[in-house]
Amino acid sequence: MEDFEQWPLGLNPYANDPAGWGPSLLTNAEPILAALETSGAESAIEIGAYAGDFTHLLLLWGGPRGMKVTAVDPSPQPELEQLADEHAELELIREPSLTALERIPLADAIVLDGDHNYYTVTEELRRIAERSHSERQHLPLILLHDVCWPHGRRDDYYDPDQIPPEYRQPVVEGGGLYPGVTGVYTGALPYKWPAAEEGGPRNGVLTAVEDFIEAHEERLRLAVVPTFYGLGLLWEERAPYSDRLARQLEPWHESPHLARLERNRVLHLASAHVQQHRAHVAEDQLHRAHALLDRMLHSRAFAVAELFLKLRQRGRPAFSREQIRELLNRSARSN
Repeated sequence: MEDFEQWPLGLNPYANDPAGWGPSLLTNAEPILAALETSGAESAIEIGAYAGDFTHLLLLWGGPRGMKVTAVDPSPQPELEQLADEHAELELIREPSLTALERIPLADAIVLDGDHNYYTVTEELRRIAERSHSERQHLPLILLHDVCWPHGRRDDYYDPDQIPPEYRQPVVEGGGLYPGVTGVYTGALPYKWPAAEEGGPRNGVLTAVEDFIEAHEERLRLAVVPTFYGLGLLWEERAPYSDRLARQLEPWHESPHLARLERNRVLHLASAHVQQHRAHVAEDQLHRAHALLDRMLHSRAFAVAELFLKLRQRGRPAFSREQIRELLNRSARSN
């Protein structure tokens, strides 16, 4: 990771990702920037900008092209706020996406990477479509993160109380998610409020996109790049760049090779997290055992019991304070 020249425009996608989960859209920069170039986008809205990792990429790439960038996040991190202070071409909107999309000018490209659940994504797409019908010739190019595992078919909520009950899945606070497990898995990758079960109607980002495509009046195209939790690119067939973009994305779209690589990545990521969790549990249990043995070692009652056993068993008790002391010393040396 030290050679940042390998990263898009020199940006490190793990700068705000110390655990190495790879959640930033920076990790999917190549197909995104290629799509923006092909579509001729001159403005972009990013929903869910967080610390501004991908926002920074948009600014570096779009700056020479005169691109106007709008970042929408109700709780922006200091890094994003600093970017807004340093770049006049960046407007920071500190509002939830559903509020902002009612009033801010639509852009040529809109990135949806906010609350990863069926209701929020459905409402974001609905607002964009309704305004596009009256304000534009066609939908903007829409880019969606997390259309594959774990949120493609499973909701996750920033705040479940903000979701109407009829759209809200049963949740498990801090539930661990593991590839191939439809429920939750102890010690796996933790999410704030994930749905208790994967799959089914009205569950997940990709499900919301598919339902939107089915209900939309105009014919839409969807390309899915199955890397780093999945990138979806959605556009209208009547867009002037439609065929060119489809040809450009064809090598990435639903690539079995990329899908296998992604499955391998998330499997190792989740497995490592499970093993780390189990190691912490074992370490905690060991500390508790050490504390118990130490109390026994300094217990007057245990000393009396040891003396009684020595007398009863003729000087050879089954256990003694000396054995406990040696066990604790051996354990300390090994650590």
